[in-house]
Amino acid sequence: MAKATNITWHESVITKKERREQNGHQSFILWFTGLSGSGKSTVANAVAKALFDHKIRNYVLDGDNIRFGLNKNLGFSEEDRTENIRRIGEVAKLFVDSGQVVLTAFISPFQEDRNQVRQIVEENEFIEVYVKCPLDECEKRDPKGLYQKARKGEIKQFTGIDSPYEEPDNPELVIETNKASIEECVEQVLVYLKGKGLI
Repeated sequence: MAKATNITWHESVITKKERREQNGHQSFILWFTGLSGSGKSTVANAVAKALFDHKIRNYVLDGDNIRFGLNKNLGFSEEDRTENIRRIGEVAKLFVDSGQVVLTAFISPFQEDRNQVRQIVEENEFIEVYVKCPLDECEKRDPKGLYQKARKGEIKQFTGIDSPYEEPDNPELVIETNKASIEECVEQVLVYLKGKGLI
């Protein structure tokens, strides 16, 4: 429920279509979701570099980085996780409106929250990429030492341990980082985007 009153939407003089034409490519969200340690940020940044090398304007929104600024007032309760994703969805939509590709790397554990983001943009502007990796492999990797802390009870409500992760119902892409190299994962994304005529 919106709290602001007495506000009016102001249309931009420059349209999304015009921004896309100036940039020379489509704009959309690549939404990378998966467990902590699955490789979301690594793959998202590698895809971003590949797009950049192809002169495609893009930006990566990373889960941890966003919590240093925009979402630093949010914790990890179910309500805060939902608000975290809602805000990211709105920011991602702004990038799409600006004619750029935005890559988001967030655990985003709840299907309903991801669906909400899909619904605020137009058709073909939300591409859900499930970065699939078994929990035991993510725990072995444990790049930030978070699983170890969660297993000791030092971190509460940690996704995959004492908070659920809902696998995507029908993602556009499934990338299995325990079976494919980063380069192969990037190629999988690029092939998909080219096949859809998005790049």
